[in-house]
This record gives sequence, C-alpha cells and structure tokens, in this order.
Amino acid sequence: MQTALSGRSRISGLEVYLPPTRLDTAAVERRIAESSPGFRVPTGLIGRITGIRSRSVMSPTEQASDLAANAAAKVLAECGLQAPDVDLLVFSSASQDMVEPATGHMVAAKLGLSCPVMDVKNACNSFLNGMEVADALIAGGRYGRVLVVTGESPSRAVRWSVPDFPTFASSFPGYTMSDGGAAVLLEAAVDPAAAADGAAGILAMGFTARSSHWSVGTLAAGGSAFPRDPEASYFNMDGEKLKDAFLDLGSDILDATLAEMHLAWTDFAVVCVHQVSAPYRQIFAEGAGVPAELLVHSVEDFGNLASVSIPLQLKLAVDSGRAGPGDLVALVGLGGGVSLGMAVVRL
Repeated sequence: MQTALSGRSRISGLEVYLPPTRLDTAAVERRIAESSPGFRVPTGLIGRITGIRSRSVMSPTEQASDLAANAAAKVLAECGLQAPDVDLLVFSSASQDMVEPATGHMVAAKLGLSCPVMDVKNACNSFLNGMEVADALIAGGRYGRVLVVTGESPSRAVRWSVPDFPTFASSFPGYTMSDGGAAVLLEAAVDPAAAADGAAGILAMGFTARSSHWSVGTLAAGGSAFPRDPEASYFNMDGEKLKDAFLDLGSDILDATLAEMHLAWTDFAVVCVHQVSAPYRQIFAEGAGVPAELLVHSVEDFGNLASVSIPLQLKLAVDSGRAGPGDLVALVGLGGGVSLGMAVVRL
C-alpha cells in the first residue's frame, strides 16, 4: 500500500470517444440464443443482475488504437495543440492491438506523433496507473506535456456460443463490456506549491494490490501461458470470488489517501469509481462510505468500459456542470489482479 502527495501536474484536456454502434442488453441475450442452440439465457437476466441497458461496440475495422487515437485527436484539437507539442504518449489500457509492439506506437502513428511512447497495463486500473506514471515523470522534470490514452476493445473477447450455464456464468463479464477510448492531457502545474491552496493539479495518489487473487478473472490468450489456445481468448471470471477478493482488499488505501490530505468524501464535487455493474457500485459506496449522491452513474447506459470508465464519468460530470474549475474530484479505480487506486484531483 502506498500513498503519495503530488501536485506536479494538472489535467488540461479530457475527451472520450464511444463508437456509434449501440447494443442493448436484449440484443445481447438474443445473440447468445442464436449462437447457442442448446442454451437460452433467461429473459432479462443480464439486465436484472447488472442494471446495464446498453453498451458501445466498435466496428470490425476498428482497433483499440483507433479508439484511443480518436479520443486523443479530440483532446489535441480542444487544447489547440499540434503533434510536436506532445512530449510523451502513454497508452494505458487492458486491451491492445497485438502483443508486440506496444500499442502506443500505433496510436502515435495515427496521430502523427514523433515523441517517445510506452504502454502501461493493469486491467481496469490501467488508465489511473498511466496517469500515475505520467504525473511522476512530469514531477521529475522528464516531460512537460504527456498524453495518457486508452482504447478498450473487449467486444472482441465475448463468448457468444454457450453450451451450458456454467460456461455462461464464467463468461458473464463479456456480456457487460463496452468498447471506447479516452484521453487526458497532463501538463506541468503552473505553480505546484499552490495546488493545495486551490490551483489545479493532481494532489495525491494512493494504490494497493492483493496479487494472490490474480487467477479469479482472466483473459489468458496471447501470452506465454496460452499463446494459441482459442478457449483462452474469452473472458473467464468467478464473480463471487472477485467480489470476495475486493472485500479482502478493503478500502484502507482510500482512507489513508483522504487522511493524508485531511479530506472527507463530502469535500469532493463527484467521486468517479470504476463500475462493473449498478449493484456493485452500491456495494462499493456503502463499503467505502461514499455518499451515493456524489457518484456518477455510467454503467447503466454505457456498460463496463474497463479503464475508460473513470475518464468517461469525469467527462460526464464536467459536461453536466457537476464538476468544474476549482472543484475537487476523486478518481477511484478497481482492477482485476486485484488492485485498488485513487487519485485526488483539483480541476
């Protein structure tokens, strides 16, 4: 468990890209039925369990890098920047175009960038960890302007042909997932010392992990363990064991980060937390003591967007007027493995 004061960088741009094709939960159930002659999902089951009504699906010609590049192009346009203005690109996603090379290269090529790139991967916590890396590099004086991007393409790993209920249950995460991209531009804070007094900046970050639970949820294909096994190319997860893993992890890192900053949840305009389902969002809020009115509901209409979930919620909060310049926001990430992290940000 580690917490650290920051305040060396600020968010100067934020954008999200969602593919225009939408797939509602009823259509998901129909597709499973059409692809599984011997199995039928009880009508409405997925919606009742998750609260998800719809999700975005990328086109067959799109890749994870396209989703990230689309969001990043919007950020650069919003900030009035050109390719030479970016010092570093960090691709931070659970998804990737391929094992080699780093997907950051594909994103950079599509944006016309010539800066260094790197990939940061930590399941659904990837984007928050990418921000952590960028913030530290800016604090160390290595780079002044870093583009942190993600492109999530989980629709490519959904099992549609289901022989029985146990297979359906282990493949269930795939039916909640959604495709999308997001990007933030981090720049050196104008006056890092003034961040605590109201200037914009990333004020603190805290992260922890309980890696003994790594096997609870996997997408195993493509690595050295399962390089060519088609069965390993689908999501495989035990939902109850995953919930128990996060309960085992606890919320100490969140409490410690707040205590270090002398903050309470009520000091924030919004709390953006990774959302796998509507019920689990409520479980998290009750367990961590977050007032329900501070949460940004996203999973119902957008599905589980993996690492895009947090920047999407922040974008929704800003666009709706729930958060704006000078406000404190909390970004809380939960990821398979399992890990938990938090960033305290003043907009």
